[in-house]
Amino acid sequence: MSAFSTDIRQAVAILEAGGLVAFPTETVYGLGADAENPAAVASIYAAKGRPSDHPVIVHVAPEADIGYWAASIPAEAQALMQAFWPGPLTLILKRAPQIPAAVSGGQDSIGLRCPSHPVALALLRAFKGGKGGLAAPSANKFGRVSPTTAQHVQDEFGDEPLLQAILEGGQSAVGIESTILDLSRLATHGPVLLRPGHISAAQIADVIGVMPSLPDAAAPRASGTLAAHYAPRTAVALVAPAQLTATVQRLHQAGRRIALIRYGMAPSALATDQSELPDTPDGYAYGLYAALRAMDAAGADLILIESPPLGHAWQGVNDRLRRAAHDSAGILERML
Repeated sequence: MSAFSTDIRQAVAILEAGGLVAFPTETVYGLGADAENPAAVASIYAAKGRPSDHPVIVHVAPEADIGYWAASIPAEAQALMQAFWPGPLTLILKRAPQIPAAVSGGQDSIGLRCPSHPVALALLRAFKGGKGGLAAPSANKFGRVSPTTAQHVQDEFGDEPLLQAILEGGQSAVGIESTILDLSRLATHGPVLLRPGHISAAQIADVIGVMPSLPDAAAPRASGTLAAHYAPRTAVALVAPAQLTATVQRLHQAGRRIALIRYGMAPSALATDQSELPDTPDGYAYGLYAALRAMDAAGADLILIESPPLGHAWQGVNDRLRRAAHDSAGILERML
């Protein structure tokens, strides 16, 4: 894999030849391939270790013909694209018949997004003259913490031969993945929020006049919606602010090494490694994945996280934390 690059022309040449390029978006860095090239998309799955039935999101330029990718574009989708694109909103629509099923995990739907990061926009406008699409899940191994810097991508993939370039674009401004809204079943289910993110359900409702419902059993599979996801290798536990100090003390007494992520609690002398995040939803999201990666590298027995507030503004953050801690359920009881 080549070093970090800012050469859009080189990246386009790699992509048009069927290769993989990591690139920045405002949410996280993506691992991109030509969405219309099934072999290239298969390389994404191989590099990530991603199950082939788990769909990826197709990123398009602002000027793209959405009708080329989607079999139909309901009025709700048009209104949301007008309101939030370019930006961190992915829309699930019925896939046009000529688009390979590889990007959809074999489903008849497709996830589409127009990112707002200037490097992503330059890449999409140059790729196939702005008419192509880049399949691009987050540029990390499947299920792990998403990358928000080019260095995170390098740390994740090392010398992975399938990844031929990493476009440098600074730290992602949003810091968590896009909101995903299913509009592929409006007649029967209405809009369905598959994954919360920076754009809230309330903001969506303000545009289309209907509050999205929660996912149902028949909802399309979508990126980043498995119960366990965004997880560091170190076990993770969430603790309410009122119980955090006592929990840290008990873990210390039990001889456990703790890595602490906090936002309100004062620094703890009992936690060898710790990271303080802002107490605002946007600030917390911006720093979350970098903090998880740093604490994961600390060699602790447990990453202890001060649970952030509830409420609509914190929905995306709490969704990521819940999935990150899913496979560590009961860890506190076992350690104490």
